[in-house]
Amino acid sequence: MAALEWSPALELGVARMDDTHREFVALLAEVEAADDAALLPAWQALIAHTQQHFDQEDFWMAATRFAAGNCHSTQHEAVLKVMREGAKQGATGNLALVRSMAAELVHWFPIHADSMDAALAQHLQQVGYDPASGQLARPEALPGELIHGCSSTCGDDDLAPAAVA
Repeated sequence: MAALEWSPALELGVARMDDTHREFVALLAEVEAADDAALLPAWQALIAHTQQHFDQEDFWMAATRFAAGNCHSTQHEAVLKVMREGAKQGATGNLALVRSMAAELVHWFPIHADSMDAALAQHLQQVGYDPASGQLARPEALPGELIHGCSSTCGDDDLAPAAVA
């Protein structure tokens, strides 16, 4: 049994996003179940999927006025960088590190989906963006300025720590 299994709790209400997330969970389970001989090819398949997955979300963000440097996109870059480093280390024989990274992704993914991806899904729904067609049903609902924060509702000021009284 995989440490992370798809469940309705992971659904965000954007079919294409949910389908991509289902694929991610399935590929991560394949990594977890892989024997040593199959581990690196399974990890590479997960990396390739994750690159496409993140590129897709980053495209949706750009199409709906999320700034390129928002923390959601920044987290995508960081996760891919770490995954690629895992592949390099795995290629030198450090399979334990790859397995450890997979275990960390099991914990990371639901948090990421429930926070950053949920905010993106809500934003896409609010502006009527159809990821399948790229059509925008409510262009008047787009934010007036680029979104620079971590979700569809926070700006850079929302990232600053609260003042101590």
